[in-house]
Amino acid sequence: MAVETAERPVEARHIAAVRAFNRRYTRIIGVLQGGMVGTEHSLTEGRILFELAHFGATEVADLRLALELDAGYLSRILAKFEERGLVARRRSEADGRRQVVELTEAGRTAFTVLDQRTQQQIGNLLIPHSPLVRTRLVGAMRTIEQILDSEAEPNPAGVVLREPRPGDHGWVIQRNAVLYAEEFGWNGEYEALVAKIVADWLNSHDPQRERAWIAEYGGAPVGCVYCMRADDATARLRLLLVEPSARGLGVGSALVDECLRFAAEAGYTEMVLWTNSVLDSARHIYQRAGFELVESNPHHSFGVDLVGQTWRRGLGREEDPAR
Repeated sequence: MAVETAERPVEARHIAAVRAFNRRYTRIIGVLQGGMVGTEHSLTEGRILFELAHFGATEVADLRLALELDAGYLSRILAKFEERGLVARRRSEADGRRQVVELTEAGRTAFTVLDQRTQQQIGNLLIPHSPLVRTRLVGAMRTIEQILDSEAEPNPAGVVLREPRPGDHGWVIQRNAVLYAEEFGWNGEYEALVAKIVADWLNSHDPQRERAWIAEYGGAPVGCVYCMRADDATARLRLLLVEPSARGLGVGSALVDECLRFAAEAGYTEMVLWTNSVLDSARHIYQRAGFELVESNPHHSFGVDLVGQTWRRGLGREEDPAR
């Protein structure tokens, strides 16, 4: 069963997974309880206190828009806050038709209690986990934000390239298999090929002339590339991959440029790569990096008909990507 949208059907299993995540997470952080972290305030009330504590005196209309609240609902909450001495309302000096609301001293105290208890709650949630697991968690949260928040601004400066750590090579195999199956329908033959390439690299690569990089964003891996020896003069670029959630951040270009820099410094005079014509995004990255298409051949691989392409690029000083 699928839910129809204007663009494509949404699989019922995906909807069920998101709903299950929402149910579990809201239970874990106590949203279903009567008040937040043992206080009398609901989640909405806590968010209003947060906004007023961090941004100071605010026009009620702006507060409503920022939190996307119904005007009547917000008015009732502010009236309750005012009755308890947590906020004060007054007419705007700029426009007498508009109201301005701000926290009183009692309101700031109420927010401080709420904020400290929330900090402690989240700290207790994270304590059982190692720093590496916490970093993965934060990265996963940022990925969710990037996918679901249409207004989220990507930050290319947040992309970090690093050497692979234990487990990263397994991630490379897994993500290649999943992404190419989902986007192009490739079968298990491709996963087997990637596994062989990675295994060969792990078993016999020369650290002076061969290297791999993992691109990380928000503490999570979002891309990879390998530089391997083709012969004494030629380096081979392999397994370039960029997660869909990170596309548009310049991850692919950063990985290719790093690969080119290393190959030039390692003494190679040329870099070669093999790809397929259906991989439009990758081909555009190679073209921008100065690669030229030198050969195309149709073939049947990974369960589909494809057109393989060989691209080459010289590594002379005039072509140095670092210049």
